[in-house]
Amino acid sequence: MSAPPRPAAVAQDPPHRRRVLVRGVVQGVGFRPYVYGLATELALVGHVTNTPEGVVAEVEGTGTAVARFCDRLAVQAPPLARVESVDHQELPAAGGEAFVILASRSGGPVRTLVSPDTATCADCLAELADPADRRHRHPFVNCTHCGPRFTIVKGVPYDRANTTMAAFPMCPDCAGEYADPADRRFHAQPVACPSCGPRLRLIAPGAERTAGPDSVAVRAAGPDPVTDRPAGSDPVAEARAMLARGAILAVKGLGGYHLACDATNAGAVSLLRRRKARGDKPFAVMARAASDVEHLVRLGPEERRLLESPVRPVVLLRRRPGPAYREGAPRPAEAVAPGSPDLGVMLPYTPVHHLLLGLPGDPDGPRLLVMTSGNVSGEPIVTDDDEALERLAHLADGWLTHDRPIHVPCDDSVVRVCDAEPLVLRRSRGYAPLPLTLPLPIRPALATGGDLKNAFCLGEGRQAWLSAHIGDMDDLATQGAFERAVEQLESITGVRPRSLACDRHPGYRSARWADRNAAGRTVVRVQHHHAHIAAAMAEHGLDGTRPVIGVAFDGTGHGDDGAVWGGEFLLADYAGFTRFGHLAYVPLPGGDTAVRRPYRMALAQLRAAGLDWSGDLPCTAACPPDELRLIQGQLERDLNCVPTSSMGRLFDAVSSLAGVCHRAGYEAQAAVELEAAALEAPVDDTIAYAFALGDGEPVRAHAAPVIAAIVRDLREGHAAATVAARFHRGVAGLVHTLCRRARERHGLDTVALTGGVFANTLLSSACAAALREDGFTVLRHRLVPPGDGGLALGQLMVAARKTPDD
Repeated sequence: MSAPPRPAAVAQDPPHRRRVLVRGVVQGVGFRPYVYGLATELALVGHVTNTPEGVVAEVEGTGTAVARFCDRLAVQAPPLARVESVDHQELPAAGGEAFVILASRSGGPVRTLVSPDTATCADCLAELADPADRRHRHPFVNCTHCGPRFTIVKGVPYDRANTTMAAFPMCPDCAGEYADPADRRFHAQPVACPSCGPRLRLIAPGAERTAGPDSVAVRAAGPDPVTDRPAGSDPVAEARAMLARGAILAVKGLGGYHLACDATNAGAVSLLRRRKARGDKPFAVMARAASDVEHLVRLGPEERRLLESPVRPVVLLRRRPGPAYREGAPRPAEAVAPGSPDLGVMLPYTPVHHLLLGLPGDPDGPRLLVMTSGNVSGEPIVTDDDEALERLAHLADGWLTHDRPIHVPCDDSVVRVCDAEPLVLRRSRGYAPLPLTLPLPIRPALATGGDLKNAFCLGEGRQAWLSAHIGDMDDLATQGAFERAVEQLESITGVRPRSLACDRHPGYRSARWADRNAAGRTVVRVQHHHAHIAAAMAEHGLDGTRPVIGVAFDGTGHGDDGAVWGGEFLLADYAGFTRFGHLAYVPLPGGDTAVRRPYRMALAQLRAAGLDWSGDLPCTAACPPDELRLIQGQLERDLNCVPTSSMGRLFDAVSSLAGVCHRAGYEAQAAVELEAAALEAPVDDTIAYAFALGDGEPVRAHAAPVIAAIVRDLREGHAAATVAARFHRGVAGLVHTLCRRARERHGLDTVALTGGVFANTLLSSACAAALREDGFTVLRHRLVPPGDGGLALGQLMVAARKTPDD
């Protein structure tokens, strides 16, 4: 009998080697230890390193294992990672004993992304509160999943040597964690402990306080390496006690100083308001947990998610109606946010914040803190310690500070929820410098934004980087901060702009900066409201092949005819726009003075409507007699009365006419308080004021019938709340009617709602609901502010169509 056939030999899987380049937010987020763990699990050899381009790994093993490595690489990335692209290149097999992590490489083009600053994670908070842990009560506890990033970065690749932590050599324990791929602090660049990290200290005034820093007494000199405090003293405990006594403290955070006080102490809040010359502008409060504000505000799932997210922005939360009282729960003083329908709330995002509000077992202290930017009104946030002692000396009663330098200023982000979706109003800490994906590739460019709420934008290829919030450009210090921020963002993105974009307003400082710094590069001027609409289009990924109906409502924008625009209906793509409609012009008596005194706009609207300035009208009564005669003369002679189509100014006029707000101490105060009034209106009232529409194009929407109806309602005894609600419904009706007319005439069915007026969620929601019910596609901002903080993104996209090819 013959022997059975022998089984065929199993073909061996020959070794494969592959180079993998991962771009995105992949440095400082635990990506290399993640790669190490994945490669080790799959029995691969090779190495991984940081480079200016991103994370580069070479892996070698069986073809199956290499393929599995590449398949899982992006899908299972660490929580703070953001993988933009993964490129592969086959290499000859080279062998090896193990998989190792190499030191970072420098040189070459910068293509990696820096992570934003991130709130303290649950693991670090557990260590902070654990008496048995060596980081118990350590004010700077962090790991690869949390802590400072963007604000301490001085260059890339993201290594300790390129951060402000370079000045703090690690102790043996921290160095061991830093070098251990199995530890969650592996290559966490800000890693530190009480033995080797930054030091917290409290600086309090001497008994005889004077105006300068020489008068302060430092309560922070002694043997304790954590806080630099004398024996038996705890700077945080002392700071909490000072706050409880009504003091105002300057507290150093991630991206700058805050001014803090007990939000439940009416005297302290009023004192801070006076010292900062803040008028009635609302303060934000910091609460230990969402449960401390649930009795004050409406807190839905999306609001809670935003509050508790790693970004930890200020979330504008709608106040609950009726008295804000719950047994044992804190209640902010009325002076925290007078006249506002919302309360701005954030939760602690640094260990210092958690310590200030108190850990379990700590003595009682304030449960709600006002946390407002540490600056003089109109100036940028203070980051330098010596500067803080000088510039905040007349504002603060003490300084809770530390010696870790802040390299990049970064204010708190501000977000609200509209129709269960987030709406970013100020895109800063926690978001910057994450890029936005563009619908079209662009050449390297810089857009300088506007002069209010300035943020600039760098772009190249299909990525755009909006800067953190800079501020209003009417201050020299802010202009200096703008210039430094441009240099810093260019350095970490590697973008070298070959063209610049700016607003068409001839007086904008951001535009003048572009002219001064052009250095032979093309400067493209973009109409203000066109840029707003282009920003909304870009955010939603529109490529511009089909125009949209852009509804751009704001306070001020330079119009092509020299007027002040702001109530615009434009048919727009990236290449250009046609003005389909707008609010009819009325005079703006006194320019910026009319913005600060809304009764001036109310009087101008009354005159435009052919109505008398009767003494029974609130706006007439609010205007001093001498000024009333002056305004009358201005309007009769057309003296310093530039025409305006601004919807923001119409909101001001109605607010004063209804008796809600006659003097504005901060931007949009009259409109904010009008929205608050509208929320108090009877729910069974559905009347909407109607605008008169002209024929032809551009269609002019006349507010005269609205003004006349308001006067009639006031004289019939209707409350300001009813007037405010009817006005909001009237504006929403105008938007619907004009968009429908644009669709009938031009066949367009996509509407972009943009501009600062659409931060008003009552109006935004009403407009979107009516349009969607009528079959329109509605674009509203989510990631980019609808106001001037998002302007630069639109400038970038419009300029890309106008800049000639190189």
